[in-house]
Amino acid sequence: MSDKKRKAPSAAAAKKPSAKQQKLAPMKEAKQERAGDWLQDHLKQQRIEKKEMKFNKKRLRFISDTEKIKQDSEGVLYWMSRDQRVQDNWALIHAQRLAVQENLPLHICFCLVVPKSELSTLRHYSFMVKGLKEVSKECETLDIQFHLLRGSAGEVLPGFVSDRGMGAVVTDFSPLREPLQWLEDVKKKLPKDIPFIQVDTHNIVPCWVASPKLEYAARTIRGKLTKLLPEYLTDFPLVEKHPHTATRTAKPIDWDDTLASLEVDKTVGETEWAKPGTKAGVAMLESFIDVRLKTFDTQRNDPNAPALSQLSPWIRFGHLSAQRVALQVQHSGRKAGVTVASFIEELVVRRELTDNFCYYNKKYDSVEGAYEWAQKTLRDHAKDERPYLYTREQLEKAKTHDKLWNAAQYQVVSEGKMHGFLRMYWAKKILEWTSSPEEALSIALYLNDRYELDGQDPNGFVGCMWSICGIHDQGWAERPIFGKIRYMNYKGCLRKFDVASFERKYCPKSP
Repeated sequence: MSDKKRKAPSAAAAKKPSAKQQKLAPMKEAKQERAGDWLQDHLKQQRIEKKEMKFNKKRLRFISDTEKIKQDSEGVLYWMSRDQRVQDNWALIHAQRLAVQENLPLHICFCLVVPKSELSTLRHYSFMVKGLKEVSKECETLDIQFHLLRGSAGEVLPGFVSDRGMGAVVTDFSPLREPLQWLEDVKKKLPKDIPFIQVDTHNIVPCWVASPKLEYAARTIRGKLTKLLPEYLTDFPLVEKHPHTATRTAKPIDWDDTLASLEVDKTVGETEWAKPGTKAGVAMLESFIDVRLKTFDTQRNDPNAPALSQLSPWIRFGHLSAQRVALQVQHSGRKAGVTVASFIEELVVRRELTDNFCYYNKKYDSVEGAYEWAQKTLRDHAKDERPYLYTREQLEKAKTHDKLWNAAQYQVVSEGKMHGFLRMYWAKKILEWTSSPEEALSIALYLNDRYELDGQDPNGFVGCMWSICGIHDQGWAERPIFGKIRYMNYKGCLRKFDVASFERKYCPKSP
């Protein structure tokens, strides 16, 4: 959604498949995905070939003053948080190398806590817990102990480290305020003689390396990232079977009981199209490369076209590494003679820009976090008459006069996803149909974070802030309600894609 104005599809690309072709497309794609299954083995072979590869220490920073592991330690711990995978994980790669260097066992822990919130849904927690189950099984085969701790990190992790005699703690990176608070809580309570190390394994270029400040737009960060990519966009070495076995092993985990015990909103259920875990993420990447990549460049703005990667849930939960996706898409694109620049722009520049925004702007989910010009124009037009006024409940239930908006809302509620182009239209209409920019942003974030499988993520915050508050955008011709914020309307959508077809697919049939 943070991808801004893109070129319109060519006439040839805009040609619509027949209804029969559209019905057959998902079936054909699924068959191809099942018949292929080449990528999993290919990636394993690549990692084995790169097993001696050096770790770039610019990927890490010390949170603690202490840097040296004390003698008589009993293990090294990777506190897994944002990046929930074993392979292609620089934080775990570093933790394993530290453990090997010190002849120590390797442990992973995950701190599971469910906030009391309307955003804590079965959709999100089922995807996460089932992904963690896959992680724990893989750890078993690699002699790495996986521990599931119940409670917030500040409450449960320091005691676990002391009790188990851990010599160092390595963790991953998130720019959002809750994970940053967890990091601070752990830092305060961790024994002072324990090195505490953070590795940004979510971004290709670590957030604090890419830029030391808040970037204004894609154009201001693009050059910085492009310059650094040759150093950071590298292959990954293998996380291998650990040579030092722990004497104190992890407690067995009943994953079904764990999921059943979580106090989450079960009315927002699991999705059928997205299966959790790294294996399913790799299968989706494979199907993108084999089936959809060739049409991405020309048809990515058409919500009816099967052209997108669909990878955002796996990247959001860290089941897939964006760096791995970039490497593989570049390699496969070159081999097939397919242009991948537009995809890399979205995956790398636009996505890493969202981490930059959330890390350096503490008001990343507030109108107060917008640029001064945007705040002023929204204030100037806050009392403009709205053509329609809807409550949060009406919007949540898709009870508006606009069939396209309703169809997009029905899709996100039922499938947990919404096409990027429609996400922009959807959020901008909330600004137009609510009493204030503050209310519009609050509702857009609530709906995005409650229903989108990739919600509660920097991409979602920046997407809503771009649509409603003009973040990473420029001022446009002034108009009622929007002021100088970029405007989108139904007629513009009609010029872009077959709106009626999308409405028929997602709007419930009238009785």
